[in-house]
Amino acid sequence: MEQLWYAAYGSNLSSERFGHYLRGGRPTGASRHYSGARDGAEPLDDRPLALPGQVYFAGESPTWGGGIAFYDPDAGGPAVGRVYLVTGQQFSDVASQEMRRPVGRDLPLTSLFRESRTAVLGPGRYETLHVVGEIDDLPVVTLTASWEHRDVALSAPGAAYLRTIAAGLAEAHGWSTGQSCDYLLARPGVAPTWSRASLLDVLTTQRD
Repeated sequence: MEQLWYAAYGSNLSSERFGHYLRGGRPTGASRHYSGARDGAEPLDDRPLALPGQVYFAGESPTWGGGIAFYDPDAGGPAVGRVYLVTGQQFSDVASQEMRRPVGRDLPLTSLFRESRTAVLGPGRYETLHVVGEIDDLPVVTLTASWEHRDVALSAPGAAYLRTIAAGLAEAHGWSTGQSCDYLLARPGVAPTWSRASLLDVLTTQRD
């Protein structure tokens, strides 16, 4: 598969944050340093996108602290995303970093999706690939876990993670701080740990 659209719905909504998967380095507010892809070129295109399904927060992020964004394609939405047009090799290296595997191995994307729109590469976080649609005759692929959101304990995300997601929502969708706040609060796992007032304070501090 020469090209595809990678669909981001969490911190990779931010182009600055996603760029570290391609170029390497440590994103603002994160504790992890990324190796980067073999091809560190910028995406060929990016667009806002609404996804069928639900974004929710669960687990504990060693990179950000707090809950991590996952995607359940079979749950009620809406889910808001951003798609990046990348090569199959770039996507393979992004996926490997998300799975905490070494980069350098091309995923057999064409064969993975020959008979199913879902490919489970392992039991862990971001080891399940979903084709969630097509744009310009190219597949839109995202990464998540194999479980459904009803099967795991929800956990609230940390402030830096939420700031990064909100930055991506503003970039991709042109949303105000209030719009981003309301969207995030409606995602399972955010409330009641975060109130509208406390989340607005975090997101407003980001914009100042």
